[in-house]
Amino acid sequence: MSNGKSIATTHRWILVDASDQIVGRLASRVAQTLMGKHKPTYSPHLDHGDNVIVYNCQGLRLTGAKYEDKRYHWHTGYPGSLRTRSPKYFAEAKGRPEEVLLRAVNGMLPRNKIKQDRLNRLYLSKDTSVPPLDKLPA
Repeated sequence: MSNGKSIATTHRWILVDASDQIVGRLASRVAQTLMGKHKPTYSPHLDHGDNVIVYNCQGLRLTGAKYEDKRYHWHTGYPGSLRTRSPKYFAEAKGRPEEVLLRAVNGMLPRNKIKQDRLNRLYLSKDTSVPPLDKLPA
């Protein structure tokens, strides 16, 4: 019986257009692709997922009033330094609409040792520019 480690892993490149997509639905599909759940060789402790390039992140949508009402919280580690921001802040003030999708995918991946490796295979672009696939790392 094999534990799956002997299987050669090939990470394919998946291109996703995010224009007029809802953040949560897109993030769940991207997270499943990064984990490799769409492959018959899926195993939770191995990294068999694919690389994902998401472009047109400026066209992402949030349902309801989440664009202004939803809050992201984090603590810097210093006393009294709880930070709270909305998706509107990331999209307009920082000019990084892809940050909202990154945080959504980050929350949907399992919290284990290979989480950061999976996130490193996610490439986000706020406009229509897609890097040539032959220039990306294998």
